[in-house]
Amino acid sequence: MALFSDLPSEVSIYEVSPRDGLQNEAVTVPTTRKVRLIEALCASGLRRIEITSFVSPRWVPQLADGDEVAGNTPRPDGVAFSALCPNARGLERALAAGMEEIAVFISASETHNRKNVNKTVADTLAGFRDVIGPAVAKGLRVRGYVSTLWGCPYEGEVSPEAGLRIARELLAQGCYQISLGDTIGAGTPVQTQRILSHFLAEIPAPQLAMHMHDTRGTALANILVGLEAGIRTFDASVGGLGGCPYAPGAAGNVATEDLVYMLHGMGVATGVDLDRLVQAGQVAAAIVGHELSGKVHKAGVRSLDR
Repeated sequence: MALFSDLPSEVSIYEVSPRDGLQNEAVTVPTTRKVRLIEALCASGLRRIEITSFVSPRWVPQLADGDEVAGNTPRPDGVAFSALCPNARGLERALAAGMEEIAVFISASETHNRKNVNKTVADTLAGFRDVIGPAVAKGLRVRGYVSTLWGCPYEGEVSPEAGLRIARELLAQGCYQISLGDTIGAGTPVQTQRILSHFLAEIPAPQLAMHMHDTRGTALANILVGLEAGIRTFDASVGGLGGCPYAPGAAGNVATEDLVYMLHGMGVATGVDLDRLVQAGQVAAAIVGHELSGKVHKAGVRSLDR
């Protein structure tokens, strides 16, 4: 089969910069500036945006204003806002804020999971029974993150089967989609093909997404493997904003502008206006007060026709 002979007409981008990006900043961004960023992302045409996290402020002080962000951000028609929600208390806050979707997170690596949430993998899954089922019963959609699948900063290689066991349980509890994460940005294309083949042998492609960090510059290459394998949802962060506080050295997620630039150049629609997305990246850089790592963010948009 010829390479890229069966590309989709369109894909879905799940924007995570207001949550996964801002939670890793050293300083706390004021609520009004967070709202400004989310509005700029909406104006670019993004339709799935994770706007905040309903976790304890002790753990993530940068997102302590989740209730205010959710309550003060206009919700355009056709745009779905979501929020990270690890426990029953978080679900209460999400419901009070009128969220339509929440996400839960867990690591495939025991050590990273303990560092991240101070629980074993088994205890974390058990705790989700107080979140996922009740959320679905209230009409919310629930998405699950499984991180460190491409490697753990503490344990090294992680078995795909360990991640698949977790994904099975999350789907059984009621998650509509599982986002597979390369938390430390260690993945290479052959490894990605192996991991995705393991999951796709059991889980339909529409129920999977990819969440790739670009620490070593291989995120887009891995996404191309996912595209060929049938994955149609990709997480991204404008400007490459973000990282992981429990994965030393991990850079941010793949930059949304870089992903959109590549996809549009391949004839794959995203529903996003790239020029406006670049403007949203400029907003992101302004509110955090430093330059961001995204390539298109730095270089600008060159006409694909020249």
